[in-house]
Amino acid sequence: MELVVDFLKDRVAIAPDSTALSDSSGVHWSYSDLDRASDDLAAHLTAVGVQQNDRVLLLVENCAAAVATLHAAWKLGAVVIPFNARQTEAEVARVLKHATPAAIVATAHVSADAAAHAARLEGVGIEGAFGSLMLAQGVSDPDPELDDVAVLLYTTGTTGDPKGVMLTHSGMRFGGKASSGLRQMVPEDIVYGVLPMSHVFGLISVLTGACFTGAHVQIEARFSAQKLHEAAMGGVTIIPAVPQMHALVMQYTKEQGMERLAAPALRYVSSGGAPLDPAWKRKAEAFYELPLQNGFGMTETSSGASATNNPIGSPDISVGPVTPGTEARIDVDATGGNGVDEGEVLVRGPHVMKGYYRNPAETAKALDADGWLHTGDLGKIDADGKLHILGRSKELIIHGGFNVYPPEVEAALNDHPQVIQSAVVGRTKDGDEEVLAFVQVSDADRPDIDDLRAFVKKCLAGYKRPKHIVLATALPAAPTGKLLKHKMIETFADQLP
Repeated sequence: MELVVDFLKDRVAIAPDSTALSDSSGVHWSYSDLDRASDDLAAHLTAVGVQQNDRVLLLVENCAAAVATLHAAWKLGAVVIPFNARQTEAEVARVLKHATPAAIVATAHVSADAAAHAARLEGVGIEGAFGSLMLAQGVSDPDPELDDVAVLLYTTGTTGDPKGVMLTHSGMRFGGKASSGLRQMVPEDIVYGVLPMSHVFGLISVLTGACFTGAHVQIEARFSAQKLHEAAMGGVTIIPAVPQMHALVMQYTKEQGMERLAAPALRYVSSGGAPLDPAWKRKAEAFYELPLQNGFGMTETSSGASATNNPIGSPDISVGPVTPGTEARIDVDATGGNGVDEGEVLVRGPHVMKGYYRNPAETAKALDADGWLHTGDLGKIDADGKLHILGRSKELIIHGGFNVYPPEVEAALNDHPQVIQSAVVGRTKDGDEEVLAFVQVSDADRPDIDDLRAFVKKCLAGYKRPKHIVLATALPAAPTGKLLKHKMIETFADQLP
């Protein structure tokens, strides 16, 4: 069986001295350095009893030592659970109870949150070629359900029974190769690595794709518009990000008195995690002076399932054709579509998850007998074979009997020159659903709500227009920068009637 760690072995054989990683704590490793660091850490994991099909919980914020942890566990045949250290004590406890890891590794040197979790779990400091980490011992309990599984990713915002997504070595390898191919990566590339390693976008599209290629990942522990701007000016060649990150770096650059990003080395910019609207896409392309590529993927598909490869100025706002080796179809009978050409997006391919760990009931709901993953996203496939995502089926707003797709309303709001980004959600009231809009703005350039209403009136039918608009200088967001829609109403409850 081929493992994800075999990509590292290949790079060590081909170009051992080429740069693999640098990070915000000052680390600069070659591929042979990364190999030695992971060997050293594997010895520490073995000493606390980690063996094949055990789980290793990685309480992580991005750093080189976290990458060494991934490879160390894989060398032992263990399964890694990358879990964002900024999660609460209760959320960590939930994963500990469900996954029963044999060891817990915390990147305490770059994260106060990780250090706090490690202290509660009686972690001890360890040092070696990997630098310094905190290590706590669990109980070894090899589980054959995890054969061929490389990572368990617990999805954001789940409730009820835990949903640990089992991604296989073969699926991660497929995803890494696909990401490398889509970006036409070469060993000379420098990829900006701010997307969290606890998320498939950062773990597979960035880290795995770069390791397969032999590229250099410039790792950043936390997103900052200023740091992304500086990295772009400093020579990174590829920036994968989510729309919210792009919006914030554009705003930061504007505040510095510049309209465009003058970054001659930058050659590829991509966006994922949310739909694009044409006006915002044009604005971003003018800012970067590069085409903005888009894609679709989710935790259960080992990141990307489709992606664009458009020239600059293309009006295409699809998420592109499916990646080679992937299949997609539309279930027009699924709730929420128009019953003609819209419906739930189904995906099948070698990168689709093995299932949800220790949760056969949820696995059966998501994966059918023919291997199709029911994504929960609404979409359609156009005449050119390109996939269009209309929104999450559970986020669909039905107002006055009409379907309102939040991305369409957000696109109208985001087109306003004083809007940084927005989130649209529904709220049940008096037997109907209201359209609520939460809009991020700058205090220095704050729009008038009445003007904003007049602006969207030009492009939205009456039933799509927000009933209430809340302006804020910050919106609840995940570590990826993705807006947390389920927290909007709670966060701004005092501003809603």
